[in-house]
Amino acid sequence: MYGPHVALDGINLKLGTGGVGILGPNGSGKSTLFKCILGLIRITEGGGSVLGRNIVTMGPEIRSKIGYMAEYDCLDPGLTAVDQVRYAGELLGMRPDHATQRSHEVLQYVGLEDQRYRKIETFSTGMRQATKLACSIVHDPEILFCDEPTNGLDASARQFMLDTLKRTISEGGGTVIMTSHVMEDIQGVCENVVMLSEGKVVIQGRIEELANQITREIEISVWGGATKLEEWLLMNGHRVRRMGRIMRVEHKGDETIHAILQGASSTGAQVRVLKEYEPDLEDIFLLIMQRLGQSAKASSDLEGV
Repeated sequence: MYGPHVALDGINLKLGTGGVGILGPNGSGKSTLFKCILGLIRITEGGGSVLGRNIVTMGPEIRSKIGYMAEYDCLDPGLTAVDQVRYAGELLGMRPDHATQRSHEVLQYVGLEDQRYRKIETFSTGMRQATKLACSIVHDPEILFCDEPTNGLDASARQFMLDTLKRTISEGGGTVIMTSHVMEDIQGVCENVVMLSEGKVVIQGRIEELANQITREIEISVWGGATKLEEWLLMNGHRVRRMGRIMRVEHKGDETIHAILQGASSTGAQVRVLKEYEPDLEDIFLLIMQRLGQSAKASSDLEGV
């Protein structure tokens, strides 16, 4: 709680290895959850453990075993990249010589080996984000927490960041727990997700399992007559989601395709594309928030969404 405001309410979850995405609208409690897990803020009640260590009493020990890439700017603009990363290592208890050696290694890992002697005040947003990532992995942590790691990055820097996080999981065998307002980023790095809403866990599970529980749909692209076709489908008992020229119709079997073609013929609509739609993470998130809200606790609760 922050005064009378309840930021997290009855959170109960277990996070395993690999990539885990923490999702939720602004103010849902994502950053607060990170800080509680890391022992950076004291929880009002309850408990938990990270790597077998108590989050209430063993915060410093937990933080020595994990990496945390914060969303906010936490770099010293007057330092060079190599000095900033070395300093982060020394704060975590590393010997100066070891921290120096590791700073060079991790700056190469995040693509800044040629910029390591430049001052951070001259860095672009992408280079600053890469430096923060280097600071968070200088001590080779068992778990890496990333809060909005692609925030403010252009397309090239964003992709490099995501590839680096994926490499951390696939090659290093590490665990990455990340938040992002870009669903595509979460889906590109993580296999599992936890969704929060108003400080509560809405749902948690594997992305693949959640997608399989979503009702199948046929996606059509309509040029001319889209509104008439939508009205025709609705009048004939079909559930339709429309995004401009794109419509998604609940897939009830072969008769759905027949109905779409019949409707197009009857209304004169021009159907240019017709295919089975595979829901992405953003679809799953929006459907859960719109139709289930806080009543969903597991992937099985998505049945029939």
